[in-house]
Amino acid sequence: MKKFGKAFWITAGVGAFVFLVLILLSSVLSLGERLRGVSEWVEYAFYALAAVLFVLLIVRPVAIVVFAPTFSMDSLFDEAENARANYHMYRRVTKNIIAEDYLKEAQKAELGNALGDPITLKKTLSFVFDETIKKELNKIIVKHAEAVFLSTAISQNGRLDLVAVLTINLRLIKELVIKCGFRPSYAALGKLSVNVMTSAVVAETLEGIDLNQLFPAQSLNALNEIPFLRLLAGSLAQGVGNALLSLRVGVICRNYLFMNLKGIPKSEIRRNAFAEALVLFPQMIGASVKKLPGRLKTIFEKVF
Repeated sequence: MKKFGKAFWITAGVGAFVFLVLILLSSVLSLGERLRGVSEWVEYAFYALAAVLFVLLIVRPVAIVVFAPTFSMDSLFDEAENARANYHMYRRVTKNIIAEDYLKEAQKAELGNALGDPITLKKTLSFVFDETIKKELNKIIVKHAEAVFLSTAISQNGRLDLVAVLTINLRLIKELVIKCGFRPSYAALGKLSVNVMTSAVVAETLEGIDLNQLFPAQSLNALNEIPFLRLLAGSLAQGVGNALLSLRVGVICRNYLFMNLKGIPKSEIRRNAFAEALVLFPQMIGASVKKLPGRLKTIFEKVF
């Protein structure tokens, strides 16, 4: 089967971004029309607020990622040529990583000593990535997946879930890029955009999740006797689904960032992403469950 080229994925990524923007615009205009019944000034103030939030939550993260530097991805290079072609970027990334607090002093010294040779520097960066950087990036991925879980498990509105998943996943990609000091290729960003769009759309559709497909009949009979538990189970199921998709987005972004350095085949990145997301899932769900009662308590205090 013929593989899609860079132009296709870049176009698909732009299309996915435009599609999500149109969904958000439709929601803003719909809510604005309802506010018009209160006052035109309230409607205009809402549009102004929506524009500011759009710039801060959507445009700014996308701009930071798009204008970040990237590695050369020419597959015709052998390892030595690849290292020399990307030598300037390796040095820039190394200096950026050395400035981080999470790196051990011994690793900083090792990276500093390797700055003079492109091949040695690439190998040292690859080793440090496996030992430390990957774990640090996983913390960022888990933190944002946790935010997705808590936001969508509590929310009972599909459109709000879409907005939450979209903005949190964009912030996740932005923070991964800032932490590393470079971005994936434009083709990889296109694929990421499609994954982000898919996650956001799925988040909206999970609102109508059918518990009959998730739980045995005996469990549902017990839940029916306590309606609040049935509602809670459905909300948690939505949060789990959205969090897993966000973990997958983060893993794909992390692997795209380092596939040139690690020599990871593109075909394996998305194929193995869900398995890696499942490995991170217990860590995410453990931290989220501890915070969920506090979030629910805060909501009930505000309601009652």
